[in-house]
Amino acid sequence: MVIGYTTGVYDLFHIGHLNLLKNAKGLCDKLIVGVTVDELVSYKGKQAMIPFEERIEIVRSIKYVDTAVPQYDMDKLTACKKLGASILFVGDDWYGTEKWKEYEKQFEKAGIKIIYFPYTKGISSTKITQILNDVRH
Repeated sequence: MVIGYTTGVYDLFHIGHLNLLKNAKGLCDKLIVGVTVDELVSYKGKQAMIPFEERIEIVRSIKYVDTAVPQYDMDKLTACKKLGASILFVGDDWYGTEKWKEYEKQFEKAGIKIIYFPYTKGISSTKITQILNDVRH
């Protein structure tokens, strides 16, 4: 059985999130999704509009998701090992960066493949938040 893993905040769930989950599920038998806890979102200097418990329930309810788990830290390699995942799915905005080139080496040593998906053009939670703020003011 091929287990895949991906993570995200999944705040203001949109079609880009759905596309990623749908495409990921098409490449594995079991898809496990890490949903970033509020404390980790804050650590990254942001704030989720939707509380963690609601965000994880939304993700858990998506038909492409087999299991949703809290993501407490940024250590995706340890998470993959712990969950038995042989594939990590991430957005292609990380592709080619020095940080992710190093990650690729570490994941390869562990026998875990990284698959990059293109972001859905024109949509992001940040953009939705900006539009909502503009409309409200």
